[in-house]
Amino acid sequence: MATASDEIWPALPALADDAWKDTYATLHMWTQVVGKVALALAPPLNHSWAIAMQVTPCGIATRTLPHRHRSFTMQFDFVEHQLEIRASDGDTRTLALRPQTVADFYREVMATLDGMNLPVKIWPMPVEIPSPIRFDLDTVHRSYDPAYANRWWRVLAQAARVFTVSQCSFIGKCSPVHFFWGSFDLAVTRFSGRLAPPREGPAFMRDAYSHEVISHGFWPGSGPLLEPAFYSYAVPEPAGLNEARVLPETAYYHRELGEFILPYEAIRTAASPDEAILAFVNTTYDRAATLAGWDRAALQRSFKYV
Repeated sequence: MATASDEIWPALPALADDAWKDTYATLHMWTQVVGKVALALAPPLNHSWAIAMQVTPCGIATRTLPHRHRSFTMQFDFVEHQLEIRASDGDTRTLALRPQTVADFYREVMATLDGMNLPVKIWPMPVEIPSPIRFDLDTVHRSYDPAYANRWWRVLAQAARVFTVSQCSFIGKCSPVHFFWGSFDLAVTRFSGRLAPPREGPAFMRDAYSHEVISHGFWPGSGPLLEPAFYSYAVPEPAGLNEARVLPETAYYHRELGEFILPYEAIRTAASPDEAILAFVNTTYDRAATLAGWDRAALQRSFKYV
């Protein structure tokens, strides 16, 4: 029987469930198509903040994107199950979210933008995944289960709400709570204000970790972790963090990922999911910031130790 908690924190299966796994893989590629439109048009704010998507009351959306003298937004609506493109002059188009290949979705999105006199060229190659397939050639990913898509977005919406509350006592530089389409995760990041050691890798990764950070987020699973989970990590990771005790008791340090993990199923079945997530954010931040020697007095209004 469904409970009130199920409505707020719906069940989201591990990636062994083919219906969700295939929808997740397809949605990942669709969000990358739209994300690359933002990448082509948005001003280059630090740490890729301009191209990350925002959680909305019905889905996830780009920031306002400039296009010559006009502007527009693109929103995945997981209630009505459509992609809405809305321009500043009132022109609005919707594309149904339905089972279709990435290649067909890509062609439909680009043709719609052309038809709205919003032409844009993007590099049609996915990023941050193994064995990428060009968007215009991808006929492998073609699944869309609206029930699972809606569940996933509802989890994002609740996680974004709690993450926003968790930011309130931190007065240093902090990112918005936003969705990164490359890694398909919701994230919020705090900064110490100090430079980090130079990082190897692509330019966007070097920019993302140019300064010391402690990040928290949620994602449906990937790599060695095939279940939805909340995560926390510090860059650079201070000595001893991997041995730190954090809360709630269901959280643990994943040595292969180099991150603290709190399984989603553990929080959705907790007596208070909000309190479990806040305990995770507070204790992982406390341990990492203390071990890294962050100037806590300058960066916080107050801190409720859990």
